[in-house]
Amino acid sequence: MDSKFSCGIAALCLSSLAGAASVHVGGGELAGATSGGVESFKGVPYAAPPVGALRWRAPQAAPAWPGARDATRYAPACMQGGDPWPPGTPAEAQSEDCLYLNIWRPADLAPDARLPVMVWIPGGGWTDGSGSAPLYDGSQLARRGVIVVTINYRVGALGFLALDELSRESPRASSGNYGLRDQVAALHWVQDNIGALGGDATRVTIFGQSAGSMSASILTVSPPARGLFQRVIGQSGAVFIPPAMAGGDAFRLKGAQAEGARFAQALGAASVEALRHVPAAEIVQAQRRFAFHFILDDEMLPQEPWTFYDAGRQAPVDLLAGWNADEGRLFVAGQVITAATLERGIAEEIGQFPATLRPWYRATTDGQARSARAAFEGDLRMRYDTWTWMRLHARTGQGKVFAYRFEQVPPATAGSPFFGMGATHGCEIPYVFDALDVARWGGRPADRHLAATMADYWTNFARTGDPNGNGLPRWPRYAPGTPAHPPQVMHLGGTIHAAPEAGIAPLQAMDSLFQAVRGQP
Repeated sequence: MDSKFSCGIAALCLSSLAGAASVHVGGGELAGATSGGVESFKGVPYAAPPVGALRWRAPQAAPAWPGARDATRYAPACMQGGDPWPPGTPAEAQSEDCLYLNIWRPADLAPDARLPVMVWIPGGGWTDGSGSAPLYDGSQLARRGVIVVTINYRVGALGFLALDELSRESPRASSGNYGLRDQVAALHWVQDNIGALGGDATRVTIFGQSAGSMSASILTVSPPARGLFQRVIGQSGAVFIPPAMAGGDAFRLKGAQAEGARFAQALGAASVEALRHVPAAEIVQAQRRFAFHFILDDEMLPQEPWTFYDAGRQAPVDLLAGWNADEGRLFVAGQVITAATLERGIAEEIGQFPATLRPWYRATTDGQARSARAAFEGDLRMRYDTWTWMRLHARTGQGKVFAYRFEQVPPATAGSPFFGMGATHGCEIPYVFDALDVARWGGRPADRHLAATMADYWTNFARTGDPNGNGLPRWPRYAPGTPAHPPQVMHLGGTIHAAPEAGIAPLQAMDSLFQAVRGQP
């Protein structure tokens, strides 16, 4: 890990807060802290601890507490066993008792203040991540006149296990997707309590990156989430590839229950009751050999998002979304990729290497093969889904759409997980949160300018549904276009400018393939 990056994180984590702050919410009084004109309240419970009999159940209401609750420290992250996310984040304390959120707001708000609210859903591939990573500190965004909320949600097997016996316990005959249910519970907490903090419950923006952005796209079509937010920011992720591309029923309740049965058998648990007695650490250790993620069910996600969006049945939200120029480099780091193995490696991910994709991902040298595989990984994992989200919402939705392409190569040094990766997956996060000092990336004026500009765009969007503002380069709406007049995309890099959408031919080829899978013309 980059030593300067580590030092920056340690400095933030160990810095003392200058004063006290207090607020009364539904559960009782919170005693937070004030620093630099921002009040923070950390480790705030939004649901009861999902332990014991509540393991693998929908989140329940958090109990009230007596007196003033200490809200100056983060709560533990949810149990997880992978690498911390974002890359370079130090390991955090973990617990199954983890359904907490964190809040930042400007200090000295007027009693009648009603500020826009930004709720951050962290990424981590459905198996990792928390709302307390140092890069997610909401102070700089709060200084721009918004309230920032970051959340934890259950991940891995504890967040997404499905079993036939669990489905029989449920009134809706469904199981899994507990992590998504947590996200909805957190949004309900915001609706019920943000007014006491000076927030406007009618101006809630959910924003997230990677699996957090995928979550946001799911929430726009999830019936239990309807009406809980008005705007969405998606950074490098959405869910628009047909579930059938995963093979079998992996993303449907039936397939997930079969995977859950194999998982229970591996743990030697013959019943849900037995599983609920398995230590959480053993569950996390065992889940490494299995796949846990969101699924289509009859409650949280009754149909794939594409079906909702194609029919114009998604939530009527404004959308700002985009991706990074070199998304896929992070996913091929450390892999041996040659011209001889390129097609076989791609076929392992999508079942075969369709002829229609070959013109976009071909190579005659090993260097070309590595670049082609990185491009494929970025297109398949991030670009296609996000591009489809934007264009479908622009065509069928009831809100404005704004698109971006992040191009800035951060000044990561040797030893950093971002070193030599270009503008790869996740490297926009310090710019969004204007947290370059945490990442030790703030030495160049161009980076500081871009971070300040992006934080302004993001908070303007939360305020009005439009990122534009005084002194900022104009960001045009992303609207349905034609080959002669393509939609406009904002380029965020050394120069900040709008330009016609380009480089989408491989995404169009993927779209033709996926539409054929759906049986669409």
